[in-house]
Amino acid sequence: MTPARENTQLTVRILGRDYQISCPEKEREALLASAEYLSKRMSNIQKKGKTLGMERIAVMAALNIARDLIENEKKQYIGSIDNDFEQAIDQAIDSEVDERLQQLRLKISNALEAKG
Repeated sequence: MTPARENTQLTVRILGRDYQISCPEKEREALLASAEYLSKRMSNIQKKGKTLGMERIAVMAALNIARDLIENEKKQYIGSIDNDFEQAIDQAIDSEVDERLQQLRLKISNALEAKG
């Protein structure tokens, strides 16, 4: 089957306007959810009062969504750095504990040999 035949046509409604979209069938639900999300974001901008054209509302919504995406990526990156740092600290502590245990075992062994 060719990729064009695997696509499905669907209508999405964004800010009261219908758009015909073609997408792979397996992405249909994600596209519908994305269109609903975008419509809500655009509606919130439109409700803020100023009379704006559809194109300007779409650009403002896209900028807001892009900002949110960048902030989330930063949080994930910082979180991964924190996790890496935490793992490095844990490994250092484990290494230190192992070394101290080894020293303690050696002291105990030496003390037992001295008594024996």
